[in-house]
Amino acid sequence: MTTEPPRDTPAPAGLLILAGTPIGDVADAPPRLAAELANADVVAAEDTRRLRRLTQALGVHTTGRVVSYFEGNESARTPELVEALTGGARVLLVTDAGMPSVSDPGYRLVAAAVERDIRVTAVPGPSAVLTALALSGLPVDRFCFEGFLPRKAGERLSRLRENENERRTLVYFEAPHRLDDTLAAMAEVFGADRRAAVCRELTKTYEEVRRGGLGELAAWAAEGVRGEITVVVEGAPAPGPGDLAPADLVRLVRLREEAGERRKEAIAAVAVAAGVPKREVFDAVVAAKNEAGAAPGPA
Repeated sequence: MTTEPPRDTPAPAGLLILAGTPIGDVADAPPRLAAELANADVVAAEDTRRLRRLTQALGVHTTGRVVSYFEGNESARTPELVEALTGGARVLLVTDAGMPSVSDPGYRLVAAAVERDIRVTAVPGPSAVLTALALSGLPVDRFCFEGFLPRKAGERLSRLRENENERRTLVYFEAPHRLDDTLAAMAEVFGADRRAAVCRELTKTYEEVRRGGLGELAAWAAEGVRGEITVVVEGAPAPGPGDLAPADLVRLVRLREEAGERRKEAIAAVAVAAGVPKREVFDAVVAAKNEAGAAPGPA
């Protein structure tokens, strides 16, 4: 009787779990969160001290290894977590508040896990984006999330100008000490009368939702605002026929080209959005190109 040598068997696939955490009131923690915290082999936390406070509030004892996973070490720690996942570990990722990878660490780890065919799932939880949208009083059927704007004034204005003609409701995060400058910039680009809502300290004791025009909100914020901030801004009104100047048409075509569209398709799309003939957009683009070519160079 011969015995075959044992064959190497692959390790069971691991599981990456993205867990939403409360954005304010700990009572909003999803029921599954406590069980996942208790059963994970590895808990990767944006702030281990905040994790400790959360587990104490939930009455949970973590038995797995706890590691930090934040912006400063995300790139270096991702391979370590992927190695644990390929070895069959159950890895739970939590951030300070809300859903991992939404303006928080997590994207790199998810991308790396997906690349290696590791299963990724989530424990849905509270979201500042959706909560602010629901409370804003602005249209919520279509929206886009822009995260944090650049800190430098010039870069912030440039980003806002990209959103100037966005028809969907816009959602931004902002630090309280930059809120007045951001709202003032929004009023400059979008117009002082564009409706908006500043949502502060959502689900916390001092929750506040301030609604009004951007100019009015900028004046209010100039007095100083504290807490976690989410800003919701009404989308741009649909342009009527002939409402946009040739320079605006050219700028919209350029933005679409920069996003990867061919000029022909960009011109057609802008014409439809602006409610004007394609020839009008084409002529504006050609005129702008000729004008740029005719501009005198440096002496």
